[in-house]
Amino acid sequence: MAYRESYAGRINRKLNKKLHVVEVASGRQKADLVLKNATYVNVFCNELSHGDIAVAEGLIAGMGEHYEGSLEVDMGGKLVLPGFVDAHIHLESSLVSPKEFANAVIPHGTTTVITDPHEIANVMGTDGIEYMLQATEDLPVDVRLMLPSCVPATPLDESGAVLDYRAIDSFYEHNRVEGLAEMMNYVGVANADEQVLEKIVAAQAHHKKIDGHAPGLAGNDLNAYIAAGVYSDHECSTVKDAIAKLERGQYIMIREGTAARNLDALLPLLTPQYYTYCMFCTDDKHPNDLLEKGHIDYIVRRAIKAGVDPIIAVKCASHHAARYFLLNNRGAIAPGFLADFVIIDNFDDFNILEVYKKGKLMFDGKAVTPFEAPEIDPHLVKRSHETFHVAHLEAKDFIEGRPRAVLGMVPGEIVTTDAGYAEKISVEDDILKIAVIERHKNTHHIGIGYIKGYGLTSGAVATSISHDSHNIIVVGTNEEDMAAAVNRVVELGGGIVVMDGGKVLGEVQLQIAGIMSEAPLIEVNEALENAKEQAFKLGVSRGVDPFMTLSFMALTVIPTLRLTTRGVFDVINQRYV
Repeated sequence: MAYRESYAGRINRKLNKKLHVVEVASGRQKADLVLKNATYVNVFCNELSHGDIAVAEGLIAGMGEHYEGSLEVDMGGKLVLPGFVDAHIHLESSLVSPKEFANAVIPHGTTTVITDPHEIANVMGTDGIEYMLQATEDLPVDVRLMLPSCVPATPLDESGAVLDYRAIDSFYEHNRVEGLAEMMNYVGVANADEQVLEKIVAAQAHHKKIDGHAPGLAGNDLNAYIAAGVYSDHECSTVKDAIAKLERGQYIMIREGTAARNLDALLPLLTPQYYTYCMFCTDDKHPNDLLEKGHIDYIVRRAIKAGVDPIIAVKCASHHAARYFLLNNRGAIAPGFLADFVIIDNFDDFNILEVYKKGKLMFDGKAVTPFEAPEIDPHLVKRSHETFHVAHLEAKDFIEGRPRAVLGMVPGEIVTTDAGYAEKISVEDDILKIAVIERHKNTHHIGIGYIKGYGLTSGAVATSISHDSHNIIVVGTNEEDMAAAVNRVVELGGGIVVMDGGKVLGEVQLQIAGIMSEAPLIEVNEALENAKEQAFKLGVSRGVDPFMTLSFMALTVIPTLRLTTRGVFDVINQRYV
């Protein structure tokens, strides 16, 4: 039987730690660690402060002169910043396990992330939420969760689960659950849909935050959305939209990820008038982006180069998200706060030299300090590897008997246009067949349409990353390769496949729920970049991300046309076409 600490024992243990912190703060005992001669960002005074920073029990005990420590590190000539906080991310978008994600972002100064396990919950339901809680336990990056609000994203989707407020309610008691994640169904909120509003009411009953997702919402509908209790939004792409939400009391998460990049458009918010209610997030970060550009540090670096006051940028990268989510012991360098530090050379170059988590050096400028992966219940591991329930497919399964609508791709965007109808594939006209195959419950549902703008001239591309229900989506120049690509995805237990003439040219195995890999990030990135290159060789336009763009073609909250397991759907007019 596992040992369970008594309440009295817990209080006594914490008391002993507190006594040590106070003794160190007062100067009567040596600190565990002292950053000597530090120049650090003071988020409360909006200035650079100077002095020793003493650490005890993973907390900052004090700042000032003449602290002594068991370990002393000279900070002369360097800048000390509070650890960075990503206000909204889907860890699944990194395509790797949470451990691998942590290993990737620590060198970039990220010490806390707020994740929405929306993707895995759409596949595994509450088991997916539990999986992510266990997979993120005691990582050197503090992972806090917001509970998925829209599983499935819309009633049109066939996902692996349907989660109402009762299904997720017990998770609010977990000490790392901070609230209800992006309320995507803003139409339901504004129209006073009782099933939608009860999720908000339940979160408020637990005194939790509710995050928003309402691109372009305005006027009385926006008033209704915020009045319901939605406190933030990360879907602002214009200053006008953002200010309309700021004026009504919402916090704005300025997003700069892989799929959506809004920093340049929202730079005017990073001024004394507006920045107090702004924070940074990435939303989705793919492997190559993490490896080549970075994480929250990339946003800070970009903002400073664009002329933003460095202290404003640092506060939006740390303090503001911590304050919004009531993580009251992080996001600042002050007594009683977590000893999460990012050490840089200067604001102009912004090279990260060291990263500390709770006073422990986790990145020394060259390598991450090794750490163990959390243990996950075997039944959850087994469950995550058994998420495909779909019959073997043949070319005839993709034969249609009537004209189908054409999704017109827009270069550089995930929105589509209505490009009319087509009766057959025409490679010469860039008219390709696209299909979504239900994979959770073996319903045999296959939605078929056409797509223009993808550029493929031979073969097929398939992936089990298909937002947000993560059925299998495939595009091809012929039905034979489409069937073969889908079957290979199933054989892999999930992944990305580039197929031509029945031959696999590139693939990425994503065996965790069909959306994450168990391999190291570097290996996943190598496989992903090879698969991309193979797709480009088959004609996919270099201006299109072959897999990311394809994955959004099934997301029925984005206009104009989308493809579901039941066919092409007109998002604007809310009807199948």
